[in-house]
Amino acid sequence: MEKRKKINLSESEMPRQWYNILADMPNKPLPPLHPGTRQPVGPDDLAPIFPMELIKQEVSTERYIDIPDEVLDLYRYFRPSPLFRAHNLEKLLGTKSKIYYKYEGGNYSGSHKANTAIAQAYYNKKEGVRRITTETGAGQWGSAMSFACNHFGLELLVFMVRVSYEQKPGRKLLMNSYNAKVVPSPSNMTGAGRKILAADPDSPGSLGIAISEALEIAVQDPYTKYSLGSVLNHVILHQTIIGQEALLQMEKAGDYPDVVIGCFGGGSNFSGIAFPFLREKFLNNRDIRLLTIEPASCPKLTRGRFMYDFGDTAGMTPLLPMYSLGHNFIPEKIHAGGLRYHGAGVLVSQLLRDGYVEARAKMQRECFEGGVLFARTEGILPAPESTYAIAGALDEARRADIEGVSKTILFNLSGHGHFDISAYEKYFEGNLPDHALTEAEIEASLQGLDLPAID
Repeated sequence: MEKRKKINLSESEMPRQWYNILADMPNKPLPPLHPGTRQPVGPDDLAPIFPMELIKQEVSTERYIDIPDEVLDLYRYFRPSPLFRAHNLEKLLGTKSKIYYKYEGGNYSGSHKANTAIAQAYYNKKEGVRRITTETGAGQWGSAMSFACNHFGLELLVFMVRVSYEQKPGRKLLMNSYNAKVVPSPSNMTGAGRKILAADPDSPGSLGIAISEALEIAVQDPYTKYSLGSVLNHVILHQTIIGQEALLQMEKAGDYPDVVIGCFGGGSNFSGIAFPFLREKFLNNRDIRLLTIEPASCPKLTRGRFMYDFGDTAGMTPLLPMYSLGHNFIPEKIHAGGLRYHGAGVLVSQLLRDGYVEARAKMQRECFEGGVLFARTEGILPAPESTYAIAGALDEARRADIEGVSKTILFNLSGHGHFDISAYEKYFEGNLPDHALTEAEIEASLQGLDLPAID
């Protein structure tokens, strides 16, 4: 194995601002709507859920927002994160293309989620919040928020999607180690959870259900707020430090990507690496393709409907204009738990609709095959979610070779898979099933939803 080419930044080169793509989008998204009145929401509507500084970031159209010093201090433990040239993977493929990856797994949570967890915990603490409730799918977000809350002296209650709670006990224990309480969702703690369990006592849960439970608890106490790990504008804002670092690292490497790739659940890690490059396209006419890969079992971008929909199952969140499979959708039990979400972030949805983003769907066995290939050549066992980005990068390299061209490919390796050994065990045993939604299942999920129309 050749030594990996590592492109580092010094601490002094770490960006001091987050980038807000709302400043540069040609078409601004439609406004979120109040779940009751169905009128555009204002800051007062969101105040019971989020601290005001995050609400301001959610609606801001400023191009850059300063990162607070206290947040930067914690970032410095693991940022700037490294960018690698995947020479060994290129050699095995025999490709003419160059493959780079930005590795976000080298922090306490093992994923990119720490970038926004630290910021959200900081702003909540600053505004006098005592407790935070949240959801988590595969557990990366819950792990990230657990440490951040403990650091800032906040209590944390995590509703973890039941299927992942059972598949990944190590994640629960990590959250407990960081002083968080973790509850499998759906649970009997909330009315939303009890309703789901009454209808299906064996429900595997979903991120939509877990969000409903976390929100229900948060709105009952003025000193408790809710925190979300993806989808929303302020979450994506915090993740753009990834792409801003990658821009500087690619410049140091004397290269520039033809395509930037990320896996897709709600949109945070893909947007985090892609949006700063899209800024260069908007402002400086730099040619770039942005490609995101989602599971064939949860294909909201490739087969969902652009619509106003709730971000949660119980209909407590604002209605968001997004690509969705319907808020009642219960995804298949794939191991990429962080990608099992019915909807897509508003910003990515609008950019996909406008043709600035491409999306593909893939089966999980093909993605795990790519993940194992990556581990054997690059020495990092990827999270199941990250294997989708790897599979997309492999596709791009192979297609370029068939076309007789050389491409520069950059993807976000959003986390490691050290807590996902059981999933790899099933892959090696040949016991990892593939699943793709049928048209009938999609139509059934979307039927009967009383939601505002979008022209």
